[in-house]
This record gives sequence, structure tokens and C-alpha cells, in this order.
Amino acid sequence: MKNIFFISLSLFFIISCTSGGHKRPGYSKDYTSDSVVYSNAKVIKILDGDTYDILFSDNTTERIRMEGIDAPEKGMPYYKVAKNYLGQLCFGKQIKIQRTGKDRHGRTLAYTYLPDNTELSHEMLKAGLAWHYKKFNKDSDLAALEATAKANKTGLWADPRAMAPWDNRNYHRQGISTKDSFNIQNDGE
Repeated sequence: MKNIFFISLSLFFIISCTSGGHKRPGYSKDYTSDSVVYSNAKVIKILDGDTYDILFSDNTTERIRMEGIDAPEKGMPYYKVAKNYLGQLCFGKQIKIQRTGKDRHGRTLAYTYLPDNTELSHEMLKAGLAWHYKKFNKDSDLAALEATAKANKTGLWADPRAMAPWDNRNYHRQGISTKDSFNIQNDGE
């Protein structure tokens, strides 16, 4: 009986130590399986420049937060431009997603591919409508796309004082209003 207890306890510790892997705040990832690629998903709603909803062929839905980028928040310059551009790229289209994890809000983190294999995070950075979210993503291709857009003053990079969304959110968490920090007359309103 004593041996069964120790064997069970040992197995519990082995399983606990080998499953799950490293987790970052706000992210979780299933390290026990490869990224899941879904097909037959259709984009049915654009929430902002980096988040959208999809509908699967079995009529289930899922909220996707695009991997590797952070787009302007509501009330920030280029918010509407980024949201509209993402909509032009993918709304109503069949896509494939490559899951990379979940964020702290339960949204699926994923790379998104159009039928021609265009990846949407890359497209948003090329257009200068998002930041590379370097804190959580080390993709050198995304970093290079952001650097090129910045050098060419493409999209939001035309403003030398462009505030990253994570800075905007941080100010708000501290109770600091950023309302007067932006001149959003050129945001397509």
C-alpha cells in the first residue's frame, strides 16, 4: 500500500513538472501539442485592428486576438483606420488560423491566413496600422516590418509622437486620461 502511494505521488509530480511549460502574464499556451490550424472559418465581426470573431462550419464562434501585434485602442488616432483596414482584408472571408495560445481575457491568440496565404499581422504592420508587440512576440519578420513602416512614416508612424496602445492602457490603469493627448481629426471620422 505504501509503495502504491509513493508511485502515485511520484507520477503526479512527474506529470505536473512536464505539462504546461512556461507561462507569461496574460498568455497561456498548450505546449503538449502543436499549433492547431483551423480551416472553414469565416470572419464575421471586426472588433478593432487586432481582434475579430470567426464562425466555424459547425456554427460555433471564437474570438481571435492577432498574434504579435497591438493596434490602436478606441479613442486613439488610427483606431478606425486600423479597424476598417482589417475589415477590408478579411471580413466575410474564409481564413485559416494558427493558434499560439490564449490571452488573459480568454481570446485565442493566432496568426491568420487568407486563402492566398497572406498573414494578417504582417499586413497590419506593413500598412503602419499596428505595433509589433515585442513584449510577447520575438518574430524578427514582424520587427522588420514595423521598422520599415516607421522609417517610411507609413500610417500611424506619420505622427512622431505615436503612443503605443500598451502605454495608453497603462495610463488609463493609473487613472490618467489620454483624451487630450491625441488629435484624432484625421481618423476617418
